[in-house]
Amino acid sequence: MKRVKKIILASVIGLVLIIFVVLGVEAIFQRQTAGLIYKDISRVPASETVIILGASVHANGKLSPILQDRVDTAIRLYENGRVNNFLVTGDHRSDDYNEVAAMVSYLEEKGIDKSLITSDHAGLDTYDSMYRAGKLFDIKSATVVTQAFHLPRTLFIAKNLGFDYQGFVADQRHYQTEYRLKQREKLANFKALWEVLLKKKPRTLEARLN
Repeated sequence: MKRVKKIILASVIGLVLIIFVVLGVEAIFQRQTAGLIYKDISRVPASETVIILGASVHANGKLSPILQDRVDTAIRLYENGRVNNFLVTGDHRSDDYNEVAAMVSYLEEKGIDKSLITSDHAGLDTYDSMYRAGKLFDIKSATVVTQAFHLPRTLFIAKNLGFDYQGFVADQRHYQTEYRLKQREKLANFKALWEVLLKKKPRTLEARLN
């Protein structure tokens, strides 16, 4: 019985420690990036490029609500004179799934000239997208659009890679998967921290995957 109690106590202590570490890493990300995140478009400093991070696309090529809000937010920044051009970055690792083409098509439907759009077909995750934006596409001044729960990790990565990026919140509605995504984000923070500490290189530095 004593052994069982010790095991239970150790498990509880271990769980509490894990929770503290998870919340601690999240707090570090938020503290380092709080001054870089904007919600009021009138306060967003002008930058050269708006970076749109990819998210899921439906089988018919239609943007998911999360991705549509990111792209619509980027268009708002452009229409308000806060940015001059677009970088769309996302997953295109197979012929039958292409986040980038879907975003470009949507932008063009909304009246954005194709000459203003740069496509990154190998932004397989947030770290790769940020790394490639600065190192491959040589973007020095940028506003990143994504949801509020995603911005601290995104900007923590960019800041620690030496890029002078800021973020603008793309939340325009409640998302059905928001709770799950927020919990996933807590775990993704550890991956981002590890990648930043190692100065990891993306899977590819080519313009797109083959």
